[in-house]
Amino acid sequence: MKYTLEQLFAYSKQYGFIFQGSEIYGGLANTWDFGPLGVSLKNNIKKIWWEEFVSKNKYNVGIDSSILLNPKTWEATGHVSGFKDPLMDCKVCKARHRADNLIARATNNEVDADGWDYQQMHDYIIENKIKCPNCGGFDYTPIREFNLMFKTQQGVTTESTSDIYLRPETAQGIFLNFKNVLRTSRKKLPFGIGQIGKSFRNEITPGNFIFRVREFEQMELEFFCKPGTEFEWFDYWKQFAADFLTNIGIKSENVKFYDHLKEKLSFYSNATTDVLYRYPWGFDELWGIASRTNYDLSRHQEYSGQKLEYQDPQTNESYLPYVIEPSLGVERLFLAVLIDSLEEEQINETETRTLLRIDKRLAPIKVSVFPLVKKYHSAKAEEVYELLLTDFEVSYDDTGNIGKRYRRADAIGTPYCVTIDQQTLEDNTVTVRERDSMEQVRLSLSKLNEYLNKELKK
Repeated sequence: MKYTLEQLFAYSKQYGFIFQGSEIYGGLANTWDFGPLGVSLKNNIKKIWWEEFVSKNKYNVGIDSSILLNPKTWEATGHVSGFKDPLMDCKVCKARHRADNLIARATNNEVDADGWDYQQMHDYIIENKIKCPNCGGFDYTPIREFNLMFKTQQGVTTESTSDIYLRPETAQGIFLNFKNVLRTSRKKLPFGIGQIGKSFRNEITPGNFIFRVREFEQMELEFFCKPGTEFEWFDYWKQFAADFLTNIGIKSENVKFYDHLKEKLSFYSNATTDVLYRYPWGFDELWGIASRTNYDLSRHQEYSGQKLEYQDPQTNESYLPYVIEPSLGVERLFLAVLIDSLEEEQINETETRTLLRIDKRLAPIKVSVFPLVKKYHSAKAEEVYELLLTDFEVSYDDTGNIGKRYRRADAIGTPYCVTIDQQTLEDNTVTVRERDSMEQVRLSLSKLNEYLNKELKK
């Protein structure tokens, strides 16, 4: 069964993964709050990414830079003047569209308008009679620019405030700290700096649930290398990203790579690949991998007046490193994990179950503890619950019959359920049920933690 976005939202709300933001006040458009299971899944995604790309990676180190940066940062990078989307409104239904997205959607992503000027986009839409996907109308306003930067003010009093911006990407905090990290980490090229953090974009067409939002988290790596070696490292991180997705259980048939044509590359890039995932509306960008040349460091060196060159200890030459950037959105990967893992499984001729067949490391709850009969087994079950809490993410559930509790555990992806029954009170053994196979084993409590630790690492 393939789930629609509406079904995914209903599922997420029912089980406590995602809620509408500010719901008691009628909500705030395109804002989402992550509930108890959602924040756990989100943290597990970030943890695995951090381990693979930073803490257990021989090349890389991490930082956590500030959200508010000196506004000159965004002048240097061109965000203030150039971080804009081509906006069109449908005169019939008043829906707002990005012109390049209209073209991509109408051509099933076969035509890439990235890099086109506004007149080219307008002419293509008119000549090919691309209709409004919302109402089917064909009457648009002219294309106009829309800046994506979120502006705010900083200062003690209203009269003394100055304009600053919420960062639209985490990357620039890394570039600003390049020399600090280089000096303190004692790293030599090639090496990378990773970061996980919030970014903000005043998107004109947010939507598709949590896919495109105005407040989001990025997992970004800026990998610095010697000019001339960038394509080698670009291929390396491209494969690394593919392996990472496979490793966490994303199905290969739902992933494909789109290599940008040279004539369509961003002005600062000499190679870019989009990692596309098959979302309910079709393939769309999950991960961007770009070779950014030395654009960012050169611009910050120019605008700050600070020397940001790297001095090669072997050749003694100085140069601005080139940069490979794999940039991944947490929410987009979160959504892909749900889509790839959620299924309706036919158990027998009359019974089905909702199953989140998620990688064990990502599972929000690793173990659920159930007393078979609340009246008789709760005290012992609570004792087992506290025993397991020292090692695992554990839930305790004594509501409803045991079958319904198993089904709920299956639906939220819990790999193992531990049931305390009358035999437990007699011989200190428990029943352990595995999620995917539904097979059960009987274990001594003294061996329970060791058994679960071993199974969860498989």
